[in-house]
Amino acid sequence: MSETVVVGMSGGVDSSVAAYLLKKQGYNVIGLFMMNWEEPDGDGVCCAEADFADVRRVCAALDIPYYSVNFAAEYRDRVFAHFLEEYRAGRTPNPDVLCNREIKFGPFRDYALSLGADFIATGHYCGIEHDGDRHRLKKAADDGKDQTYFLNQVREEQLSNVLFPLAALPKSEVRKIAEETGLATAKKKDSTGICFIGERNFRKFLQTYLPAQPGKIITLEGETVGTHVGLMYYTLGQRKGLELGGKRGEDGRWFVVEKDLKNNILYVSHGDEAPLYSKACRVSNLNWLGYMPRLTIDCTAKFRYRQPEQKVKIKLENGTALVEFAEPQRAVTEGQYAVFYDDAYCLGGGVIEEVYK
Repeated sequence: MSETVVVGMSGGVDSSVAAYLLKKQGYNVIGLFMMNWEEPDGDGVCCAEADFADVRRVCAALDIPYYSVNFAAEYRDRVFAHFLEEYRAGRTPNPDVLCNREIKFGPFRDYALSLGADFIATGHYCGIEHDGDRHRLKKAADDGKDQTYFLNQVREEQLSNVLFPLAALPKSEVRKIAEETGLATAKKKDSTGICFIGERNFRKFLQTYLPAQPGKIITLEGETVGTHVGLMYYTLGQRKGLELGGKRGEDGRWFVVEKDLKNNILYVSHGDEAPLYSKACRVSNLNWLGYMPRLTIDCTAKFRYRQPEQKVKIKLENGTALVEFAEPQRAVTEGQYAVFYDDAYCLGGGVIEEVYK
């Protein structure tokens, strides 16, 4: 009797091909669709309904059973509440990272095991290496799609019995397999942005939960040059949406360099990017994946998704890490994640708490 694998089906091409590949490998495959958000988007359309319809079509084509499970309450409690809390604190959170730990490899994994799963699988672009009780996360073959950044907070024990069928495939090959197999999701666009916002305007969505507090936009020299619509809508290094065009002519652009939450001031610079660069950061909520950390670690790190890896030295101190950069880094942002790498392996990561200029 073949082993059973429950695949997290999102209604996208990646999870569809993951299910196809696992069935081809001889597994008994079950599709499981998660509903994590129930509100309609700006056009009154519930994206989950359309996605589940695609899951049904794919599972019918593959001749595999499928189920749907609702984790909307868990998502609000474990992910969305934290998302709002971080924005209130003037930070820039990444809910996709928490969703992986708190939902996909939490309640979803438990539910899959209750269905009799020997393994669970997702359409993430990453690899995994199981060695007894140790489970190491590996980078995907497709550097441009590697998603280990988003999995840096998943606990090592949550990765046991996990398969990532797309580890060795480039996105172009995944699309090709879907088309050749006749899967309904073959040409479906990749989802972008934050899942629960969908196609809606980000500012309008956030305003329904966190009332905006307009304030002054000031240069580092103390000159007031405009008015912001609320600090939560801006990130370090941001150039668009400042509405400061023409204030200093056409030479150089304005960008955000600092947020003063206490005084509700947005600090900007014109042309000179030096204030955006930092030499180190303090990281908390450290999570290690199949790796026993030393007090001092020489490795590489990413401070945002798709950033090339940067050489760093990590010094562990009282449950946090001082991460020193070999080269100054631009727009390292509090609330985002520092994710650590050693060649092909993702070592883990943590939340950026403080940045040192």
